[in-house]
Amino acid sequence: MSRSNYIFTSESVSEGHPDKVADRISDTVVDAFLSVEPEARVACETLVTTNRIVLAGEVRDGRPGGSRAENKALTKEIVKSLESKVRQAVKDIGYEQKGFHWAKAKYACHLHAQSEHIARGVDASDKKDEGAGDQGIMFGYACDETPALMPATLQYSHEILRRLAEVRHSGECSALEPDAKSQVTLRYEDGRPVEVLQIVVSTQHKKRIGLMSATPKRVEHLIRPYVEAIFPAGLLTKKTKWHVNPTGRFEIGGPDGDAGLTGRKIIVDTYGGAAPHGGGAFSGKDPTKVDRSAAYACRYLAKNVVAAGLARKCTIQISYAIGVAQPLSFYVDLHQTGEIDEAKLELALPEMIGGATPRAIREHLGLNKPIYARTAAYGHFGRQPDNEGGFSWERTDLADSLKRLA
Repeated sequence: MSRSNYIFTSESVSEGHPDKVADRISDTVVDAFLSVEPEARVACETLVTTNRIVLAGEVRDGRPGGSRAENKALTKEIVKSLESKVRQAVKDIGYEQKGFHWAKAKYACHLHAQSEHIARGVDASDKKDEGAGDQGIMFGYACDETPALMPATLQYSHEILRRLAEVRHSGECSALEPDAKSQVTLRYEDGRPVEVLQIVVSTQHKKRIGLMSATPKRVEHLIRPYVEAIFPAGLLTKKTKWHVNPTGRFEIGGPDGDAGLTGRKIIVDTYGGAAPHGGGAFSGKDPTKVDRSAAYACRYLAKNVVAAGLARKCTIQISYAIGVAQPLSFYVDLHQTGEIDEAKLELALPEMIGGATPRAIREHLGLNKPIYARTAAYGHFGRQPDNEGGFSWERTDLADSLKRLA
């Protein structure tokens, strides 16, 4: 039996955290290619450090039927356009500091052509569907702790930082700078969150708040009303412990304070430790990479299971081999909360998305679009689907069909 009374913690990091800056840049590159060619192939890694931005990885236009020379020319043209897009992404985050400035940071691009051996394994032909871009395992998860069907500890951690970013961007709280982290510890009874035990917020700030030096107590006084407004009534109590900038002043931050790399916040990106993770990062990868698209599909299916009332919790695992279209395995765990046989779901769920091949997933969720820069901060899951096709994996349009399986 799973435990019903326990204490659990999740963390989040802001859009200005060095690793998230790298994720945002890498996904900006993905969007730049997909906006020109929906079948483009991108695997972009980004390094950011003191006034330096470095891109590396493999790219390919991917147009079916295009000559090698034509594809190479278009790829080169897209790569040329990247610097302005990358600098704009950094500007949007808000970095205009001495140690990291959107206009002054040195930029280097080392993107090169995708390996032909990889391309041969994953491209579709007239005889077969395209294969997976790599071997691997991917997980999806949903639970009924929050309206977004996400773990509450992670959802609240994200919402704290998203709110602080909103008031920073609007100028309402101009003392804040882009880099920040949060952490929320909840006490659970009967599997439900009942009390916030600990809140940690470390946020970069200017040297002064108004006319006064920005001490941790003054930063806490500044941000606490925004943080308190995040939580449902009753969760915060007099016993809740607050830790705001516990190491003292936090003036040097972002890539100037610590180097950032793409893909180093995969638990923040997914379920805050409440569910397994296959190990593959999302950002910087086009949707032919099953690390990304299959993880989105697993979340989509798990969320629909919970939305249909078939379980309070659902974990799904899927696995692939490079160059092979059909999944090697498909596993469902309802954590002893289910109203349906898990084996029945294991047969039905893949068929609801065309057999869960890489192309079927992309077509069902509409993933060949420039929708990825928006995913780079505050989690890939628990978000609202938008009109441009972003976060399509958060839809619950399969729930009614699933109810009929019970």
